[in-house]
Amino acid sequence: MNPQNFEDLSNLSMLELFRVEAESQTGVLTTSLLEVERGTATAQQLERLMRASHSLKGAARIVNIQPVVTLAHALEDCFVAAQKGKIKLEQPDFDVLLRGVDLLAKLSRLPEGSSEHSNELGAYLKQLESIPLPAQSKTAALQPGSQTDVFHKATGASPAKPVAPPATTDDSGPRRREETNERVVRLTAENLNRLLGLAGESLVESRWLRPFSDSLQRLKRQHAELAQKLDSLRHTLEEEEVSERAEEHLHELNSTLADCQQFLNSRMEELDLYDRRSAHLSHRLYLEVLRTRMRPFADGTRRFPRMVRDLARSLGKEVRLELSGETTQVDRDILERLETPLAHLLRNAVDHGCESPEERERAGKPREAVIRIEARHSAGMLVVTVADDGCGVDVEKVRRAVVQKKLTNPALAEKLFESELMEFLFLPGFTMKETVTEISGRGVGLDVVQNMVKSVRGAIRLNSQPGRGLKVQLHLPLTLSVLRALLVEVAGEPYAIPLTQIARTLKLSRDKIEALEGRHYFLFGDQQVGLLTAHQVFDSGGKVTFGDELPIVVLGDRNTRYGVVVDRFLGERELVVQQLDPRLGKVKDISSAALMEDGSPVLIVDVDDMVRSIEKLVSGGMLTKVQRGALDLGTRKQKRVLAVDDSLTVRELERKLLTSRGYLADVAVDGMDGWNAVRSGEYDLVVTDVDMPRMDGIEFTSLIKRDPRLKSLPVMIVSYKDQEQDRLRGLEAGADYYLTKGSFNDETLLQAVADLIGAAEE
Repeated sequence: MNPQNFEDLSNLSMLELFRVEAESQTGVLTTSLLEVERGTATAQQLERLMRASHSLKGAARIVNIQPVVTLAHALEDCFVAAQKGKIKLEQPDFDVLLRGVDLLAKLSRLPEGSSEHSNELGAYLKQLESIPLPAQSKTAALQPGSQTDVFHKATGASPAKPVAPPATTDDSGPRRREETNERVVRLTAENLNRLLGLAGESLVESRWLRPFSDSLQRLKRQHAELAQKLDSLRHTLEEEEVSERAEEHLHELNSTLADCQQFLNSRMEELDLYDRRSAHLSHRLYLEVLRTRMRPFADGTRRFPRMVRDLARSLGKEVRLELSGETTQVDRDILERLETPLAHLLRNAVDHGCESPEERERAGKPREAVIRIEARHSAGMLVVTVADDGCGVDVEKVRRAVVQKKLTNPALAEKLFESELMEFLFLPGFTMKETVTEISGRGVGLDVVQNMVKSVRGAIRLNSQPGRGLKVQLHLPLTLSVLRALLVEVAGEPYAIPLTQIARTLKLSRDKIEALEGRHYFLFGDQQVGLLTAHQVFDSGGKVTFGDELPIVVLGDRNTRYGVVVDRFLGERELVVQQLDPRLGKVKDISSAALMEDGSPVLIVDVDDMVRSIEKLVSGGMLTKVQRGALDLGTRKQKRVLAVDDSLTVRELERKLLTSRGYLADVAVDGMDGWNAVRSGEYDLVVTDVDMPRMDGIEFTSLIKRDPRLKSLPVMIVSYKDQEQDRLRGLEAGADYYLTKGSFNDETLLQAVADLIGAAEE
């Protein structure tokens, strides 16, 4: 139960109030015990432990939960003795005390008057006697009628020898307590979401004034032009004799125009002032509403120091967790989603990254490893960093694991860069451990982290330094209700692509586009990136025309990356996300929508879904079909040839020969693929082999010649079969030319093509 879940505490019952306080006080006990365990004990911390247990005891007595009263009193005795320097808490004592805090949390959830877990409480109190209390403390605890009397009648632990009190700071001054006079009201998360949506719409609407104000500049320029023309007319009339009445009219026109200009200038100044004030007010309103959804980062990390401490102890390691940026404000939805991924990262850091104390000493490091979690705002994003000072990631070990798991072949694995190898760590089921334990080894940790980051349109980065540790950075949006996006135009419609999911944007010259197997690609660093148009993905139809430079958005990760050609870039925007009507179901390649400054709608692209759609086009052989004509490099009409052959070498040879002579060339892998291509595209010639799987060249040629729409399409057969009967069989099927592969050279093929359809360009 979280205190933040109760906005109006006055509506809670006494038992609910107690549980809220119990959660708060057990958190204080855990945090303070961990600080004391690290050897940083001060009088304030011991005082805080004593007061937390004392307050919890009093609250439990009010709601009649006696087990909590008993346990809190026993813990209070220990803390008082430590505070007075009568006992010194050793390492095993902290394990016992922390287990007591866990039991306190469990007992605080009991119903009023319950005696459940009494056996567990009795066993724990006997275990607590491993921390020997001074005789006077024990005597006080065993006074007749005390809550611990029933559990301590048969015990008789000897008092401990007094020890010197720990070094303390002066605590004699008045204790400062944080007080607040703020009033709270009950408000549901749905109310907040609606309020935030309205504030966001107000922010968007306020931006409409700026384009309107800019449009008035045109009217101002027209006034200036009219004034110049009137002035020119006045000079012209001065050289001629005109009536007095005409001069009066001209003077009136000049005076009226001057008044209009002055009035327009005044109204534009007022509008500009109103625009700035309205935008500022809307922005303040939005930030204030957004602040109501924000919670400090510390709210989502309170259990982590204890988790890391217990996990390290179970593995025989010494690990300390340091938190930074605890007051950084985080959207409550983001914070809730962050808890599980951060827990996975911490488990990985403790189990995989941090070495044992002996190994660290041999490496010249302190025995105690340090894991740091930092949260900060940067460039409009929330950046959460989890870093350890352990051994880092062994890149060569990852390389061997990739080959061993048959994720790639050894030759390719040797060529992979470190950043490429790191990507394999995010694959489901990928792990570097040979054995599965309760802590790790199943390969779900980084997979869970990546899925969460993608779900909120974020990004994740790994940085490993061998022997010095691993750093994981999560770049997340500050809130899920506002999106920073790149606006692009496709077929006259705007689309928004989240900035965090764009690898790169660029404008690419046509001469840098290559073709292979009928598909276009370009070099992105050292990687060949497949190229296609957004028209193909969205199936927007219509003729696609581009200039000399193609605007391209690179999407996907390093393993599956594509370049999507859009019509043009429209710039970056901050958009208030609007969910689509649930009756629409899942819209392909679209996640949500938003409103532009002028009130027009814009669809927000679901990048992961879009990448999956592209992969389906590629794997289904549809990409080649829909791409024909999309990226033609010439402006004059070029003749198009389809080369059909099951040999990659022959296909590429024919394609290169044809393109070198200026023809546009597509390829198909067999007769069936070729038949699908000629039915959906427009070709001037088909060049086909005979022996191919699924459909041979003879059957393919026959189908073309029997089709009323395609029968005039010339077909050339190029085959290794050079017998006369083979040639006659091809010509009888309708082939216009039969050429044997054993006898033709480059010029022979090109001359045959020219004989059938002429030069490449009309």
